[in-house]
Amino acid sequence: MNVQSEGAGKTRAGKLHALGVMCGLAAGAWLGAAEAPTKLVSLGFSPFLISLGMVAGVFVARWTVPMALKGSSYVFMDLREKPHLILWAILAGALWAVANTLTIFAIRDVGLSIAFPLWNMNSLVGLFWGWLLFNELRAAGRRQWVKVLGGGLAIMAGACVLGYATSQEASGLSRHTLSGIAAALGAGLLWGTMYIPYRKAYISGMNPLSFVTIFTVGELGTMALLALSFQGGAAPFVSELSRIRPALFWLFLGGFCWVLGDLFQQYAAKYIGISRGIPLSNTNQLWGLAWGALVFGELAGKGSVHQALVIGGSAIMIVGAIAISRAEAPASEQMSWKAAMRRECERYNLDFGRVEAACAGEDPLAGKAPARSWWEALVFAGALGIFAWLAFGAEAQPLSMSIFWTCLLVICTLGFLAICAFTLWKRTRFS
Repeated sequence: MNVQSEGAGKTRAGKLHALGVMCGLAAGAWLGAAEAPTKLVSLGFSPFLISLGMVAGVFVARWTVPMALKGSSYVFMDLREKPHLILWAILAGALWAVANTLTIFAIRDVGLSIAFPLWNMNSLVGLFWGWLLFNELRAAGRRQWVKVLGGGLAIMAGACVLGYATSQEASGLSRHTLSGIAAALGAGLLWGTMYIPYRKAYISGMNPLSFVTIFTVGELGTMALLALSFQGGAAPFVSELSRIRPALFWLFLGGFCWVLGDLFQQYAAKYIGISRGIPLSNTNQLWGLAWGALVFGELAGKGSVHQALVIGGSAIMIVGAIAISRAEAPASEQMSWKAAMRRECERYNLDFGRVEAACAGEDPLAGKAPARSWWEALVFAGALGIFAWLAFGAEAQPLSMSIFWTCLLVICTLGFLAICAFTLWKRTRFS
């Protein structure tokens, strides 16, 4: 019986690892697509307003998607059980808003296909925090360490190659190039630190859908403060906002795409940890390169050496992320995870059994939440109304784009959504 139980446990752990890997890949596709509208910064729009437009779309999506999947009563019940995580979620949202703004500056100064790999250094930061704070890779064994650490070093090497490729764009490093590299690396540092609240929430048994609902409060508040401060006050802010009105729909849509990608990333972090899930979601670098190079033609006219450096550096980073994703946590490491889980339960007086069940893909709140509220329909209608209003005033922007590659990438991204969302629902009911 013990042998059968142990075998069943290994089988379930393997399925959860496969699910986490799938979520990480889907996250990469949608996070990469979400960055495409930020290309509008090349038309002279303020980076702060572009980021605010995306965050506004994020705010709407983060409230409506969890309600559609689980209902508001479920979300509020989950939050009431774990009120200490509300502040952590708001903090994570604030870090995201600042990091997202830095990515706009990075794209403006060094381009999407270069900036993407540089800010994906966040995987190394997340790996460090996962090891230090949440016992990830503790008692994992030499083989797992080689995969994870070797993959992390490969990511760093790829970023260095891409940084060198950037420096070859001109006779020397210009002030704008240096600021773009610094902005991309700063975004990576903040995003890597943002994963601390992620993991803290999930080893406490919180549902990712509940976490992202509060997460967006920090996002929108911080982004509004940044936009008002750096635009010179309310009057210039409103004036600039009216100028960007024809492009707001695309930014809103980018924010919505980001939420879908981030939700998959949240589930990846929950089921395989931040040291493995985040590098895997950083395959968004490949999608960012595809959007930048294929759709917007960022590598057109560049020399063969420059293109080889960019593609080679990207390939090295992807190989590193794959190596990390293949490092399934052995039973000894999972015991270390449970020790971190028990620590959180003792600190905040949580039921260890329920938290353990939630981390294994079960849903302790299933069937306990009240029926859906009538006002949820008003929230959905309001969200659809905002998108319709923005779409009505949207205009095509003067960006050079390949329609063929745009359609192909959109089809592939939707395919990831359908497959991963169905698998996630079938195995965990979005727990």
